[in-house]
Amino acid sequence: MGNAASAQALASQGNGRGAPPCQSCHGTDGGGQAAAGFPRLAGLDAAYLARQLEDYAEGSRASAVMQPIARALSARERDAVAGYYAQLPVAAMPAAPKPAADGAGATLATRGRWSEQVPACEQCHGPGGVGVGAHFPPLAGQPAAYIESQLKAWQQGSRRNDPLELMQHLSRALSAEDIAAVAQWFAAQPLPAAKVGK
Repeated sequence: MGNAASAQALASQGNGRGAPPCQSCHGTDGGGQAAAGFPRLAGLDAAYLARQLEDYAEGSRASAVMQPIARALSARERDAVAGYYAQLPVAAMPAAPKPAADGAGATLATRGRWSEQVPACEQCHGPGGVGVGAHFPPLAGQPAAYIESQLKAWQQGSRRNDPLELMQHLSRALSAEDIAAVAQWFAAQPLPAAKVGK
Protein backbone atom coordinates (compact mmCIF):
# COMPACT_ATOMS: atom_id res chain seq x y z
CA MET A 1 0.00 0.00 0.00
CA GLY A 2 1.46 3.39 -1.01
CA ASN A 3 1.87 6.31 1.35
CA ALA A 4 -1.17 8.16 -0.04
CA ALA A 5 -3.33 5.04 0.14
CA SER A 6 -2.20 4.21 3.67
CA ALA A 7 -2.80 7.81 4.80
CA GLN A 8 -6.29 7.75 3.30
CA ALA A 9 -6.94 4.41 5.04
CA LEU A 10 -5.84 5.90 8.37
CA ALA A 11 -8.18 8.85 7.84
CA SER A 12 -11.14 6.66 6.84
CA GLN A 13 -10.56 3.46 8.84
CA GLY A 14 -8.04 4.15 11.62
CA ASN A 15 -5.06 1.89 12.25
CA GLY A 16 -6.62 -0.99 14.20
CA ARG A 17 -4.28 -0.28 17.12
CA GLY A 18 -6.28 2.31 19.02
CA ALA A 19 -6.46 5.17 16.51
CA PRO A 20 -10.01 5.53 15.17
CA PRO A 21 -10.77 7.04 11.75
CA CYS A 22 -9.85 10.73 11.70
CA GLN A 23 -12.96 11.46 9.65
CA SER A 24 -15.17 10.46 12.59
CA CYS A 25 -14.55 13.91 14.07
CA HIS A 26 -12.94 15.89 11.25
CA GLY A 27 -15.32 14.87 8.44
CA THR A 28 -14.76 12.94 5.23
CA ASP A 29 -13.47 16.11 3.54
CA GLY A 30 -11.35 17.22 6.51
CA GLY A 31 -13.64 20.20 7.00
CA GLY A 32 -14.22 19.60 10.71
CA GLN A 33 -17.49 19.87 12.57
CA ALA A 34 -18.28 23.42 13.62
CA ALA A 35 -21.13 22.48 15.96
CA ALA A 36 -18.90 20.11 17.91
CA GLY A 37 -15.85 22.40 17.80
CA PHE A 38 -13.73 19.93 15.79
CA PRO A 39 -11.28 21.88 13.61
CA ARG A 40 -10.81 21.84 9.88
CA LEU A 41 -7.66 19.93 8.92
CA ALA A 42 -7.97 20.16 5.13
CA GLY A 43 -5.42 22.50 3.61
CA LEU A 44 -3.45 23.12 6.82
CA ASP A 45 0.34 23.09 6.65
CA ALA A 46 1.66 19.49 6.83
CA ALA A 47 4.52 20.40 9.18
CA TYR A 48 2.07 22.17 11.49
CA LEU A 49 -0.29 19.16 11.56
CA ALA A 50 2.56 16.69 12.16
CA ARG A 51 3.87 18.83 15.00
CA GLN A 52 0.45 19.02 16.65
CA LEU A 53 0.11 15.24 16.53
CA GLU A 54 3.59 14.86 17.99
CA ASP A 55 2.80 17.38 20.71
CA TYR A 56 -0.38 15.49 21.62
CA ALA A 57 1.61 12.26 21.77
CA GLU A 58 4.28 13.84 23.97
CA GLY A 59 1.83 15.75 26.18
CA SER A 60 2.71 19.40 25.47
CA ARG A 61 -0.76 19.77 24.02
CA ALA A 62 -3.48 18.31 26.23
CA SER A 63 -6.70 16.73 24.98
CA ALA A 64 -8.53 13.78 26.47
CA VAL A 65 -9.59 12.83 22.93
CA MET A 66 -6.46 13.50 20.88
CA GLN A 67 -3.67 12.39 23.22
CA PRO A 68 -4.55 8.66 23.15
CA ILE A 69 -5.15 8.81 19.40
CA ALA A 70 -1.80 10.48 18.68
CA ARG A 71 -0.04 7.99 20.95
CA ALA A 72 -1.66 5.11 19.05
CA LEU A 73 -0.16 6.40 15.78
CA SER A 74 3.45 5.75 14.88
CA ALA A 75 5.62 8.73 13.90
CA ARG A 76 5.35 7.58 10.28
CA GLU A 77 1.55 7.39 10.53
CA ARG A 78 1.37 10.86 12.07
CA ASP A 79 3.43 12.27 9.19
CA ALA A 80 1.32 10.41 6.62
CA VAL A 81 -1.97 11.72 8.05
CA ALA A 82 -0.56 15.25 8.22
CA GLY A 83 0.48 15.09 4.57
CA TYR A 84 -2.88 13.65 3.56
CA TYR A 85 -4.89 16.44 5.17
CA ALA A 86 -2.52 19.16 3.95
CA GLN A 87 -3.16 18.21 0.33
CA LEU A 88 -6.97 18.05 0.64
CA PRO A 89 -8.84 20.96 -0.91
CA VAL A 90 -10.80 23.11 1.50
CA ALA A 91 -14.55 22.80 1.04
CA ALA A 92 -16.40 26.06 0.48
CA MET A 93 -17.68 27.43 3.78
CA PRO A 94 -21.33 28.18 4.36
CA ALA A 95 -22.04 31.88 4.66
CA ALA A 96 -21.65 32.98 8.26
CA PRO A 97 -22.92 36.19 9.79
CA LYS A 98 -20.18 38.79 9.68
CA PRO A 99 -19.26 40.35 13.02
CA ALA A 100 -19.11 44.14 13.13
CA ALA A 101 -16.06 45.57 11.40
CA ASP A 102 -15.49 47.85 14.39
CA GLY A 103 -16.30 45.28 17.09
CA ALA A 104 -13.96 43.87 19.72
CA GLY A 105 -13.13 40.77 17.64
CA ALA A 106 -12.14 42.77 14.57
CA THR A 107 -10.13 45.21 16.69
CA LEU A 108 -8.13 42.44 18.39
CA ALA A 109 -7.64 40.55 15.14
CA THR A 110 -6.55 43.48 12.98
CA ARG A 111 -5.13 46.10 15.39
CA GLY A 112 -4.52 44.37 18.72
CA ARG A 113 -4.56 46.03 22.11
CA TRP A 114 -1.15 47.60 22.50
CA SER A 115 -1.98 49.09 25.90
CA GLU A 116 -1.78 45.50 27.19
CA GLN A 117 1.05 44.44 24.85
CA VAL A 118 -1.33 42.41 22.67
CA PRO A 119 -0.41 42.72 18.98
CA ALA A 120 -2.95 42.09 16.26
CA CYS A 121 -3.57 38.37 15.64
CA GLU A 122 -2.96 39.06 11.94
CA GLN A 123 0.64 40.02 12.65
CA CYS A 124 1.46 36.33 13.08
CA HIS A 125 -1.49 34.54 11.48
CA GLY A 126 -1.57 36.65 8.32
CA PRO A 127 -4.18 38.99 6.80
CA GLY A 128 -7.66 37.74 7.62
CA GLY A 129 -6.08 34.86 9.55
CA VAL A 130 -5.06 32.87 6.44
CA GLY A 131 -2.06 31.34 8.24
CA VAL A 132 1.70 31.66 7.87
CA GLY A 133 3.86 28.54 7.62
CA ALA A 134 4.24 25.78 10.15
CA HIS A 135 4.00 27.86 13.32
CA PHE A 136 1.03 30.15 12.70
CA PRO A 137 -1.97 28.16 11.44
CA PRO A 138 -4.96 29.56 9.59
CA LEU A 139 -7.70 30.83 11.86
CA ALA A 140 -10.02 31.91 9.05
CA GLY A 141 -12.95 29.58 8.72
CA GLN A 142 -12.11 27.46 11.76
CA PRO A 143 -15.09 26.84 14.06
CA ALA A 144 -15.49 29.60 16.65
CA ALA A 145 -15.89 26.96 19.38
CA TYR A 146 -12.51 25.47 18.42
CA ILE A 147 -10.69 28.82 18.39
CA GLU A 148 -12.28 29.74 21.70
CA SER A 149 -11.32 26.42 23.31
CA GLN A 150 -7.72 26.79 22.15
CA LEU A 151 -7.40 30.33 23.49
CA LYS A 152 -8.73 29.09 26.83
CA ALA A 153 -6.28 26.16 26.75
CA TRP A 154 -3.38 28.59 26.23
CA GLN A 155 -4.74 30.77 29.01
CA GLN A 156 -5.08 27.87 31.47
CA GLY A 157 -1.74 26.31 30.54
CA SER A 158 -3.12 23.02 29.21
CA ARG A 159 -1.66 23.91 25.80
CA ARG A 160 2.02 24.82 25.89
CA ASN A 161 3.37 24.24 22.39
CA ASP A 162 3.56 27.80 21.11
CA PRO A 163 6.71 29.47 19.77
CA LEU A 164 8.35 31.55 22.54
CA GLU A 165 5.18 31.16 24.68
CA LEU A 166 3.53 33.90 22.60
CA MET A 167 0.01 32.51 22.84
CA GLN A 168 0.28 31.79 26.55
CA HIS A 169 1.18 35.43 27.19
CA LEU A 170 -1.37 36.91 24.78
CA SER A 171 -4.29 34.75 25.89
CA ARG A 172 -3.83 35.78 29.53
CA ALA A 173 -4.47 39.40 28.54
CA LEU A 174 -7.87 38.49 27.05
CA SER A 175 -11.20 38.39 28.85
CA ALA A 176 -13.81 35.69 28.14
CA GLU A 177 -15.68 38.29 26.05
CA ASP A 178 -12.53 39.11 24.06
CA ILE A 179 -11.94 35.42 23.36
CA ALA A 180 -15.51 34.86 22.18
CA ALA A 181 -15.42 37.98 19.99
CA VAL A 182 -12.12 37.22 18.25
CA ALA A 183 -13.10 33.56 17.75
CA GLN A 184 -16.36 34.58 16.08
CA TRP A 185 -14.57 37.12 13.92
CA PHE A 186 -12.06 34.60 12.57
CA ALA A 187 -14.71 31.90 12.10
CA ALA A 188 -16.56 34.28 9.76
CA GLN A 189 -13.50 35.19 7.66
CA PRO A 190 -13.36 33.76 4.13
CA LEU A 191 -10.51 31.54 3.05
CA PRO A 192 -8.36 32.57 0.09
CA ALA A 193 -9.94 31.43 -3.18
CA ALA A 194 -6.77 29.51 -4.06
CA LYS A 195 -7.26 27.22 -1.04
CA VAL A 196 -10.94 26.47 -1.62
CA GLY A 197 -11.66 23.34 -3.69
CA LYS A 198 -14.27 23.22 -6.38
